[in-house]
Amino acid sequence: MSVSPSSTQSAAPVIVLVEPQLGENIGMVARAMANFGLAELRLVNPRDGWPSEKARAAASNADHVIDGVVVYPDLASAVADLNFVFATTARARDGFKEVRGPVEAGRTLRGHAVSGLRTGILFGRERFGLYNEEVSLADEIVTFPVDPRFASLNIAQAVLLMSYEWMKSGLEDETQTNFTGPEMAPATKDQLHGLLNHLEAALDARGYFRPAAKKPKMVDNLRSVLTRPGFFAPELKVLRGVVASLDYFSPKEPRGAGYPDRKAKVDHAAHSGSGSADEDDMPPIGGRGLDND
Repeated sequence: MSVSPSSTQSAAPVIVLVEPQLGENIGMVARAMANFGLAELRLVNPRDGWPSEKARAAASNADHVIDGVVVYPDLASAVADLNFVFATTARARDGFKEVRGPVEAGRTLRGHAVSGLRTGILFGRERFGLYNEEVSLADEIVTFPVDPRFASLNIAQAVLLMSYEWMKSGLEDETQTNFTGPEMAPATKDQLHGLLNHLEAALDARGYFRPAAKKPKMVDNLRSVLTRPGFFAPELKVLRGVVASLDYFSPKEPRGAGYPDRKAKVDHAAHSGSGSADEDDMPPIGGRGLDND
């Protein structure tokens, strides 16, 4: 990640919950904040008082957020030291305030933070949100593009969305992730043809291509299926190992029980280049000389 925890927390927006009702919801808000680097939580007149053991339990070890909670008697005092505040709402309000979506709001908060301004985001009551006079204390409104037929969000969900947009706005690349998949080289045609030839030989030795007149079409179908995915080299190695096990071993002579005659002939021919094994017993393997198992 390109944003250091210390710089993120010092510039991060304050989360303000107005008259939250349940300690469990406050705890889940704290957990959502901690997921994305936010740490400062303010409560305005929480219904069940503070502190709350239910909130701590629901926070799932986000104790630094719970321990730092500050309680205020009214919203005006909770935002008094802030320079810029967003109010979250799911419905249109009277007034002349700018309305933004969460992506743009996250970038706006980041821009103000870079300028050294203290910012905050207001979240209303679980049942009905913020009063109009509370929204009027904010500079702008942020709303989420939810289904208007069911626009109500749990307060922790709303905090999670804004916390995520805040974190994302600070990344050098918004598509970056904390970890990536393994780097694998795409398979060469030689490797792919080796798999196909090996598979064809193994199936041929077991009478798969019947009747014989249909073999060319069956081979074409098989190659069409296996050339579609765009394999990586390690994936082909896995498949070659599977084919080799099916080709050289059997329930009566399983892998690890010995060195089957058929595999011995193939290995000897591959390493010596003598071609002493019968062609029917040697799976063509694209010039590699190994079964890659």
